[in-house]
Parts: sequence; structure tokens; C-alpha cells
Amino acid sequence: MPGKIDSRLAEMNIKLPEPPAPVASYVPYVVSGNLVFISGQVTMGESGLQYVGTVGKELSLEEGNAAARLCAINLLAQLRAAAAGDLDRMRRCVRLGVFVNAVPGYAQHPEVANGASDLIVEVFGDAGRHSRAAVGAGSLPRNVAVEVDGVFELA
Repeated sequence: MPGKIDSRLAEMNIKLPEPPAPVASYVPYVVSGNLVFISGQVTMGESGLQYVGTVGKELSLEEGNAAARLCAINLLAQLRAAAAGDLDRMRRCVRLGVFVNAVPGYAQHPEVANGASDLIVEVFGDAGRHSRAAVGAGSLPRNVAVEVDGVFELA
């Protein structure tokens, strides 16, 4: 029987992918005590990388927001793996780090980052409320628009 969070994801019409494998020399997550540190997740979709380009140049604010949401979906896939398949073990989202590949002078990083933050809160309710950094970057791996990492507490 699916858990509460799996049911909520189904209601939201979100199917978590198999967690993407690392593309370099790192692990996708580290569990230390009851904390899970998840490596940065990029805009990998069903057909490969999506939202490739620079926000404020090739991509709009709305596309950047959608890119952050897709990164958060991939973050949840890694969290599910770290929690042995049971997202109901997630006690709290502690922190998200959102990196935005943006043009110099871009000022709407928080609005882009809301794509990830809003999804986490929508999925987990109050337990999804978190601290956050929204940072502009001159470039990101594979020229993706957004990368998101996170720290979660497990029960």
C-alpha cells in the first residue's frame, strides 16, 4: 500500500524517476545520523536534459521556475532512495540550495528558486518549510538553467 507522501505525489500527477546516477566523482547522497545530504540535482527529464541555457537570456523567469521544480523532483527521487523507498520517513526539509545559471545583473533568483521550494512544501506541508540559499551562477554543469541540492531529516 502506498504511503501518505506517495499518495500525495500521485494526486499531484508526479511520478518520481529512477534517481539519476552521478556524472562525476561523487555520491548522490550521504546519510549522517538522521540527516540526508543530497548532491545537486539538475534538470534531467524523461528525454534527457531540459531547460538548458541561461535564465534572462535563452530562458524566461517562468522557465527557470519550472527548471527548479524539475530539479526538486529529482531531489525527491534521491531522497526516496536514501530513505529506503519510504518518503513518509521524511521528518523535515532542513535546507535547499538553488543555483541559477543567470545573466550578469539578474535579480530574480528567489522567484526562480520558488519552483523548488513551493514543490517541497506542496508535497510535505509544514515539514517541507526550509531555509534556503538562492544563488546566481555564471554557468552550471552541462549549461543547465538550475541546480538544487538539499538537506533533509529522516525519522
